[in-house]
Amino acid sequence: MLTFKNFNVADWFSFYRVAAAPILLLLIWYDERAFFSWFLLSCYATDALDGFIARKLKITSPRGSQLDSFGDQITLALGVIGLLKFEREFILENLLLIIIVFIPYIVQMIIAYLKYGKASAFHTYLAKLSAIMQSVFILWALFFSPDYTLFYCMIAIGLLETFEEITLIFMHDKWASDVKGIYWAVKERKRSIKERKRSKKETE
Repeated sequence: MLTFKNFNVADWFSFYRVAAAPILLLLIWYDERAFFSWFLLSCYATDALDGFIARKLKITSPRGSQLDSFGDQITLALGVIGLLKFEREFILENLLLIIIVFIPYIVQMIIAYLKYGKASAFHTYLAKLSAIMQSVFILWALFFSPDYTLFYCMIAIGLLETFEEITLIFMHDKWASDVKGIYWAVKERKRSIKERKRSKKETE
């Protein structure tokens, strides 16, 4: 039975990002840019902490990966909403490009749900780099002003990460977490094939 006692400290950091959503929405509603920016920064900080703690304490789990991904998605969505509120002109000027970038992401989500019944949570190196770039760009834009260099870097890495996620979904018949990337997935597949061949020879 799943109870609050089953959740570890890393899971609670993910819960923090989810619980922060209503507060962040209120801050957007009341046009509190400074408070919103600092509170969003705290959410991104917990995102960095939960993964580090989970690996350090060796408490990583599929459930934790799902919670982390869910918290990431909510934080990103609220960051975009915040930009739409506080940097509307920038968003409108680049709306077409933003929509084009989001289409592969939506496709990736749909493919994952159709295949696994839930969102993917590979947590690849590219995904981590993409998350860092997103947080840097959004926070820089909120605290200062949008920077186009950061914006284009974020988009390029985000697209690469999305296409890698789609590729990994097709490579994995079953839901998997903590896959470093395509190179490591291919390496693991080759190792599994060799083990199956070795096992088959031993049983013959």
